[in-house]
Amino acid sequence: MVTIAEARALAEGSTATVEGFATVAPGTFSSATSEQGFALQDATGGIYVSLPDALDFGLDARVRVTGQLGQTAQQTVLNAAAASVTVLDGAESIEPKDVMTGDVGEPVEGLLVRVNGSVTTAVEDEQPYGFQAYIDDGSGEIQVYVHVVDGQPVIDTASLTIGQAIEVTGLAAQYEETYEVAPRRAGDLVLVEQ
Repeated sequence: MVTIAEARALAEGSTATVEGFATVAPGTFSSATSEQGFALQDATGGIYVSLPDALDFGLDARVRVTGQLGQTAQQTVLNAAAASVTVLDGAESIEPKDVMTGDVGEPVEGLLVRVNGSVTTAVEDEQPYGFQAYIDDGSGEIQVYVHVVDGQPVIDTASLTIGQAIEVTGLAAQYEETYEVAPRRAGDLVLVEQ
């Protein structure tokens, strides 16, 4: 077994076993990823685990997984099968890392992060995949990517109006050249009074 940071540093195709706490429940991002993956985090880092089959555990579950390091749309992932995932006793809620919008990038990819900023673009409807908008705290824009679960966006996109100050918690992810923060549930969006 290796730490998540050690696993992320391995060559593509390497096999690794990691253990951490779930920061994204299985299948939350399936609208855009077409798979049933989840995210794990330990004291050293975080990683998205790509999985073809749905598993039934929630946020904060302690999970051990063995998989192969790979890249999906330039994001480092651990490709695994359901049989290589074990839910262990003990759960722990991971506190999000506060990050400036302009600092969401490779160093925090895979981590649960929290950003604050003002909405700078109108919400773009990319269904069936999701919705996107950008926010900026003055340090640079970051995309907020809102996945769809059971036909509904995971957060209320109607409140994402240009100029609205918001706080978003989510997975720091990458899709090709674009870094993003991907919320997981309704409570991951907080409107900030101005």
